Amino acid sequence: MKPELAITETAYAKINLALHVRGKREDGYHELETLFAFVDSGDTLIAKPAERDTLTTVGEFAQTLDNPFDNLVMRALNALPHPQGLEVTLEKNLPVAAGLGGGSADAGAVFRLIERVHGLPDDWKVRAERLGADVPSCVRSEMAIGRGTGSELEPVENDLEGMAVLLVNPRVPLATGPVFKAWDGDDRGQLPEGSARQIAGQGRNDLRAAAIKICPQIADVLKELSVDDPFQFEMSGSGATCFALYEQPQARDDAARRIAEAHPDWWQMKGNLRR
Repeated sequence: MKPELAITETAYAKINLALHVRGKREDGYHELETLFAFVDSGDTLIAKPAERDTLTTVGEFAQTLDNPFDNLVMRALNALPHPQGLEVTLEKNLPVAAGLGGGSADAGAVFRLIERVHGLPDDWKVRAERLGADVPSCVRSEMAIGRGTGSELEPVENDLEGMAVLLVNPRVPLATGPVFKAWDGDDRGQLPEGSARQIAGQGRNDLRAAAIKICPQIADVLKELSVDDPFQFEMSGSGATCFALYEQPQARDDAARRIAEAHPDWWQMKGNLRR
């Protein structure tokens, strides 16, 4: 990497097209079955060669990251060997504590930056999982089924690639821990089988009810997303961000415009599903 060159990576927003919680494990985590999907928009990372690793955070949600040394970007840099320091600028476009895997997506983007410049070690998946159960999926940012804590990945037929997506968040941060704690503990059954379209159409998010108890605004967002008859609308992860999938980009754009006019205080992002 030449000193004058900078490289850019997108930290793709992660959404759960289905999230089935099967039970609580002895280690305190929960047994999950989920369909990970990634939107072609998210945070942006720009890296330049430097004497040592540094991180500067800018963007709408930069102030929500109050401890840069505990940021997953720095932790990811520390987790990977690289002979030259990197000066990283993180443009934080995704809300924090929002069910979009923002920190994990940022870490995944760091892994791809290091891969482009120096390559990744053979044990990169182990290093990624130490940072978070969903970080391995964020490194590749490709649709996959996740099991266990979300780190056991399986391929899936992606017949939703390119589907138009609208993300909407009521600008209420929602920590993951309290939502899982509020889950009612009922095992409602396994993830459906089939292609991504079949799983998304028949699946569910078992954390939705628990999240709405803590953050009632989620119900308002879902009600708005239902108006335009999308292919699917649901809460992502543990919330509070919700998403809708549309067969046509124009339908997504019309919905985005209508919701922005009705709720100018809500955050939203448009994109398409990645491969």
